[in-house]
Amino acid sequence: MTPERALHAAQQILARADILGRHTDIAGELTCTYLGAAHQAVAGQLAAWMREAGCDSVRIDAIGNVVGRYLARPGPAPAACLVTGSHYDTVRNGGKYDGRLGILMGIGLVADLSAQGLRLPHDLEVVAFADEEGVRFGSTFLGSSAYAGHFDGALMQATDAAGTTLRTAMQDAGRDPDGIARAATDASRLAHYFEIHIEQGPVLLDRDLPVGVVTAIAGSVRRRLTLTGLAGHAGTTPMSLRRDAACAAAEIALYVESRCGQEPGLVGTVGQLEVPGGSINVIPGACRLSLDVRAAEDAVRDAALADIDACIARACGRRGVAWQSEELLRAPAVACDDAGRAAWREAVAAQGVPAHELLSGAGHDAMMIARIAPVSMLFIRCGAGGISHHPLETVEAADVAVGLSTAHAFLLAQGKSA
Repeated sequence: MTPERALHAAQQILARADILGRHTDIAGELTCTYLGAAHQAVAGQLAAWMREAGCDSVRIDAIGNVVGRYLARPGPAPAACLVTGSHYDTVRNGGKYDGRLGILMGIGLVADLSAQGLRLPHDLEVVAFADEEGVRFGSTFLGSSAYAGHFDGALMQATDAAGTTLRTAMQDAGRDPDGIARAATDASRLAHYFEIHIEQGPVLLDRDLPVGVVTAIAGSVRRRLTLTGLAGHAGTTPMSLRRDAACAAAEIALYVESRCGQEPGLVGTVGQLEVPGGSINVIPGACRLSLDVRAAEDAVRDAALADIDACIARACGRRGVAWQSEELLRAPAVACDDAGRAAWREAVAAQGVPAHELLSGAGHDAMMIARIAPVSMLFIRCGAGGISHHPLETVEAADVAVGLSTAHAFLLAQGKSA
């Protein structure tokens, strides 16, 4: 792909991200949650662009994934399939490029191949996964789990804030809840999955690099903690007799920060703190807090969790506060395929760019696809300090162009090894 062609395609991709960003659940911000009107409009637009790019078939499956396939050149045996994609739902008040950039770049790759009349020795499938963020139903990786054939049927009874079940929402949107099994891809033909994604962090920006090769996706555990002390009058209860649940929570949060700052690649976050029914003149009798711990190696993450549990037991025991812990998510770390990483390094170097490798601390659909195929990832540099999940999320056309050229070289290399 020539630099001029890549830049023109990159500019079109960013323009299309702007178009998709106009579809939102809430005016004045970008919020696109599963199966809402905005979500369905985005799916229809992506399907149209896939057809325009030259995909030989385009379908929207039962879960809402948009799947376009660009067929291989004719051969004596059925072709294997390379798959690329990401998600098109967003967080609340999110950015235009998280997930969607990778989908649009996949469509751009198909368009370039089609314009040249070039067919690869393998099929190329572009998948826009319907729900990765889980905002509406708490259903992380809903789209990619169905595609991978690992959909959890119990999610059909999950409800949104309005009390609507997932099953009902699908039916209302014209999707077939009983057809989810048919959304699963033929894993026997899936040779490799690669995902192109904004970094969602500042590493590439700090190193002044347009792209980077992902080594692994951190494994994460999310928990909800409930602390129960004893409410009391703020003026009449001596400090030594208090069973303050919020003070216990504060102690836990500070320990999470301290413990997870001890090892590179380990991160811990208390993102939610709530005192139910709290008042300015009442000792907090209860507190709810979240816990998110991630690391490139599950053993490192789990060791930190064990230490955090010990801290919780100490802090609550000393303060006379009872505690409960509910695990909301456990996602194992995923190492990117060695051969895929090597191919990405070569493709990056071919653009005259240092092939920097880095860990992904964020979760991605690739984690689910890794259950059925080798996976790899290419990161594109974020601007605005590396911020993501935020309206200020941004990328530059020049960086997207480098990413496209790199991905094109990666695809051709996969074709030679097929």
